[in-house]
Amino acid sequence: MNAEDFPTPDADVESVTPETLKSRIDDGESVTILDARMSGDYEEWHIDGENVESINVPYFHFLEDELDADIIADVPNDREVTVLCAKGGASEYVAGTLADRGYDVHHLEDGMNGWARIYETVEVTDYDGAGTLLQYQRPSSGCLGYLVYDDDEAAIIDPLRAFADRYFDDADELGVDLKYALDTHIHADHISGVRGLDAAGVEGVIPAAAVDRGVTYAAEQSSASPVSQARQDADDLTTAEDGDTFEVGDVTIETVATPGHTTGMTSYLVDDSLLATGDGLFIESVARPDLEEGDEGAPDAARMLYESLQERVLTLPDDTLIGGAHFSDAAEPASDGSYTAPIGQLVEEMDALTMDEDDFVETILADMPPRPANYEDIIATNLGQNTVDDEEAFTLELGPNNCAASQESLAGD
Repeated sequence: MNAEDFPTPDADVESVTPETLKSRIDDGESVTILDARMSGDYEEWHIDGENVESINVPYFHFLEDELDADIIADVPNDREVTVLCAKGGASEYVAGTLADRGYDVHHLEDGMNGWARIYETVEVTDYDGAGTLLQYQRPSSGCLGYLVYDDDEAAIIDPLRAFADRYFDDADELGVDLKYALDTHIHADHISGVRGLDAAGVEGVIPAAAVDRGVTYAAEQSSASPVSQARQDADDLTTAEDGDTFEVGDVTIETVATPGHTTGMTSYLVDDSLLATGDGLFIESVARPDLEEGDEGAPDAARMLYESLQERVLTLPDDTLIGGAHFSDAAEPASDGSYTAPIGQLVEEMDALTMDEDDFVETILADMPPRPANYEDIIATNLGQNTVDDEEAFTLELGPNNCAASQESLAGD
């Protein structure tokens, strides 16, 4: 059923915004959620947390003429319950049905779609390069992005299409112009915002090594050409070779090839202080190696990843911050609230980073989570081979990112 097809409940039902619910969870309040989506959708993706009790009762049970008491036996009647669904229609009806029975309930505005529109910003205070570095966080999917700005210029790394307007609004508020939008790789879990930002006047940049996967919109460049050269066509993006640099005020962003998660996986070293690793290395895990060539190509990709980590990432100074493109529920944020950590700390905490190559490959192939939902369609869209409108793009990327090699944290193992 569509949201507008649900009957209007007899009881008045108050709503809560996704931002308010998120604040309550962040503040450590005990939150009880009744998720009225279908069980398969719930198992794939739901709101969780140490102080969150989550119960799944699909909405169709509440459409019966007589509501079975056994169905709602697990729904507590001694405290407030937040009812949610996909878009907000079913949850309002379910909440109203429960309110008629004396439950203390409200429902989540716009459901999980509203939850997916939360996009927060924290300053990375341990960053000690020029300018200021912000980390964007999307709690619904664990997506992370980075905005670095200095003087009147800014660059964003791994922007999301769904939040393109947000980046311009933030730049205006900071009094800076967006100069670059850089992608670390062809993403498999969300639709990239680089092309849209490029079309709006920001110089879009993708790794040159990613073009061979079938990118339809990258400019032809020789490796000897400076990355600042005029693009040959207004629809083409700049390609970044290993070692290329981009300047934002006094900030230097250096391109560092780190293949493994994909053949074109690229990191960006922001003023020798933070390495934006994309999906190469996270603060709680390493990348999964099977999203480009599948299970058959995963062992070779894992060996490529091992070499990238050992030769390109772990050779950096121990105090260099690592900032991935994602975080999972197993990740512990730093004291500033960002999902970053120094290389030295990760080496101490993550055995995978000190293993020999064979053990490393065996470890990361042993417990990979399900592949991201709709990942093949998302990849095709990010390659430019598939065209979707904004609503389709948003729907494609709903759910967890699942880009790490493990379902649990490898840090502290």
